[in-house]
Amino acid sequence: MPAMEKPAGNFFLVGLMGAGKTTVGRALARRTDKTFYDSDHEIEARTGVRVATIFDIEGELRFRDRETSVIADLARLDNIVLATGGGAVIRPQNRACLAAHGTVIYLRATIDDLLARTLHDKNRPLLQIANPRGKLESLFQERDPLYREVADIVVDTTQQNVSLLVAHLMEQLSALPPKHRPEQGS
Repeated sequence: MPAMEKPAGNFFLVGLMGAGKTTVGRALARRTDKTFYDSDHEIEARTGVRVATIFDIEGELRFRDRETSVIADLARLDNIVLATGGGAVIRPQNRACLAAHGTVIYLRATIDDLLARTLHDKNRPLLQIANPRGKLESLFQERDPLYREVADIVVDTTQQNVSLLVAHLMEQLSALPPKHRPEQGS
């Protein structure tokens, strides 16, 4: 049986915080021999401070400006897997940029799973409130249509083993028509 050909192009992961974008992204990058990036980690590397600190000092709007700039820079690279921040899809220019430069994968999970995965994470500034479940529910209502709008593939990450999820994702990616293959000399 021949080995599955590695899908070409960039893969961009979108979804709410706690959906598994960083974990799945790293595993997918290893499996496809691509370079992994996390937009929040890139923002932290560029600014020298945590995302939560940027939210505290500059506010969400300025953080979103930084995020848009980082996504634009990273999306232009070739053969990458990018885990975006949960709110990256809020801005139409981010959705357009992702759609124009790669295959977008929406990692979807239940509110219960998202809450369990993020409950004790102090680096989630939007959830440092009295009712994190209510916040996740409202974020889901707001963002789910945007994730779906930009997604080429939707994957449910609820109670899934990462390696099985990535194997399933590889099958789905291989079945898609080639999108945004790197061109020579571009």
